[in-house]
Amino acid sequence: MQDLDMAITRSAAPVGVRHTSLERVADAVQTVSIDLGERSYPILIGSHLLAEPTAWAGLPKSAQTFVITNATVAAHHGELVQQALQAQGHRVSVVHLPDGEQFKDWNSLNQIFDALLSAGADRHTLLVALGGGVVGDMTGFAAACYMRGVPFVQVPTTLLAQVDSSVGGKTAINHPLGKNMIGAFYQPLRVLCDLSTLATLPAREISAGLAEVIKYGPIADMALLDWLDGHIADLRALAPDALAHAVARSCQIKAQVVGADEREGGLRAILNFGHTFGHAMEAGLGYGQWLHGEAVGAGMVMAAELSCRLGGVDRAFVQRLTRIVAAAGLPVQGPVLDAADNAGRYLQLMRLDKKSVGGDIRFVLLARPGLARVQSAPDALVRAVIDHCCSAAVRVPF
Repeated sequence: MQDLDMAITRSAAPVGVRHTSLERVADAVQTVSIDLGERSYPILIGSHLLAEPTAWAGLPKSAQTFVITNATVAAHHGELVQQALQAQGHRVSVVHLPDGEQFKDWNSLNQIFDALLSAGADRHTLLVALGGGVVGDMTGFAAACYMRGVPFVQVPTTLLAQVDSSVGGKTAINHPLGKNMIGAFYQPLRVLCDLSTLATLPAREISAGLAEVIKYGPIADMALLDWLDGHIADLRALAPDALAHAVARSCQIKAQVVGADEREGGLRAILNFGHTFGHAMEAGLGYGQWLHGEAVGAGMVMAAELSCRLGGVDRAFVQRLTRIVAAAGLPVQGPVLDAADNAGRYLQLMRLDKKSVGGDIRFVLLARPGLARVQSAPDALVRAVIDHCCSAAVRVPF
């Protein structure tokens, strides 16, 4: 058993309280810094940030800059980003990837490499990831691999990407047997979180992003969970004050964790609360059937239930977390992956989790509310939790 306490710095007051609408230019841009020595970089957070010249200033110039995106995101934000980069002197090309988790694979990754090689891109070429977690992860992985490393910038356009996947340098593609199993740690030059882009998202994507916000409460900051308990409806309605606070606080927590443990040697693993169960759901259903955040939502309830049965939290905490997850519009029960042996199928998939050691599944569980730990659990107990928390009625996408 390994307890991973955090000493997360609390903000003295909520951040981002001066915004009044997503249509209005932000009064100020908030900056959260990730301290990684020479690889340190800022996360900029604000409304209409993509149109702000200072957000793009100072990026390295090269013979060519590539914006990696998909058709859906490009239709909303592609022209604005191209114009902003061109105004800074960049010569821009655009690579359109297919849209969806099911395309986070070698074929899509090779589309990036094909474009770079065909254009004669060199090791100074700048890549810009414009999109959600799939685009960000693949662009980062391509940047890590091409000529053994080229610079890149994250421009996350989903809530999930803004509060989690764009921050911290995890890059990867999926394998049919496991999510994010092939990748690298590779940090961006900066992250630009434009809250205005969230207005283009469907409600399902907002809910999926809220799963990654909620997770920070149980593992590190119960004050955040208390705040979420009263502001979930505001976040689902894209209230700008609430969004600014949720994104900034999530980034603050993740920045401190990554700064202390960049390559997930110990502490950083706590950011995977609910993910061991959730990744099994995604792989077992087929990538793209459930959004990542939907699987994490149900996975957090399962992880809390397992924590409760091991004595880390009480039943009231499990019920409270379940209520908050449900209020976010997320599933609170996992799908049945195998009618004959559902728990066995979950266990089979979870043994492929990156935290597993020698086939021993290691979960992020709660030692108490606000404190996470990584530990194993008896298969019989895990089976009981899976049986308790899964339902065939939630097999179909939401």
